[in-house]
Amino acid sequence: MRLPDLEAKRSELLKALSQVGDMRSGSLSVRYQKCGKHPCVCHEPNHPGHGPIYSFSYVVAGRTRIRNYKEGPELKKLITEIENYERFRSLSRELITLSEKISDLRPVEALATVREEEELKKKLQKRFGKRYRKKWTAS
Repeated sequence: MRLPDLEAKRSELLKALSQVGDMRSGSLSVRYQKCGKHPCVCHEPNHPGHGPIYSFSYVVAGRTRIRNYKEGPELKKLITEIENYERFRSLSRELITLSEKISDLRPVEALATVREEEELKKKLQKRFGKRYRKKWTAS
């Protein structure tokens, strides 16, 4: 593809990203469980248990949190937010791939003067500092 075509595609992706809406990261699972009351019907063979219970798992500050939902408008809203997050992730991956292609096709600007080269060298020395000091001073 040509550079203008890729840039047009990138604009479309950015527009789609801006229209994603509310989102949540996490996963939703359905489970059934047996209660602690032994005369309950859930303890009979082939009975799945009480439920369905919809459990939403998400991570906050490195710790997993779980919230349970029942069928209803809150669950429907949560499902929409999870789908929006998945759409966001998909569009983001596509945008990164496209941006890499654009970067590969875009021409490199040559440094006009020796002074610009020296400034670039100083910036790189500050950025990579101590790790590569021996290599920088050797040349």
